[in-house]
Amino acid sequence: MTTAVYPGSFDPVHQGHLDIIERARQIFGRVVVGVLENPTKRYLFSADERVALLRASLGADSPVAVRSFQGLAVEFAAEEGASVIVRGLRAVSDLDNEFQMSLMNRRLNPAVHTVFLTTSFANVFLSSSLLKEVCAFGGRIDEMVPPPVAEALRERLATRAPAGR
Repeated sequence: MTTAVYPGSFDPVHQGHLDIIERARQIFGRVVVGVLENPTKRYLFSADERVALLRASLGADSPVAVRSFQGLAVEFAAEEGASVIVRGLRAVSDLDNEFQMSLMNRRLNPAVHTVFLTTSFANVFLSSSLLKEVCAFGGRIDEMVPPPVAEALRERLATRAPAGR
């Protein structure tokens, strides 16, 4: 059985991420979503909160494992016994950075391969940072994120709402 990891910050998880997770699940025997804990980066949600939101979004009966990790994705893959790192692509502009990262990961561990999955057309415009901004200004996000994420975003961003709103 081939194990694949899908690493990312997932701050927050959205329908594009869930689309990639579901498609990876159809291809690989075991999928582990890795929530990156990078101490140099500022997140809206803590790693524990992001793990919980992912688990709630996937559902209790999901066969997909969700774990947080620190460090290199290729090392996380090795720890999980994965031979594949899954990366999602929205546009050609994503490819340059992802391609460089995949080459570095291959250099660090030639036994781990990177597989790129393009997002579904309906999700091509989604990004976590854009969703946070739309929500902060009162825009509708319900169709773009799972219900637990929409609720968490509204609660978290209500305290950060711009003046006059």
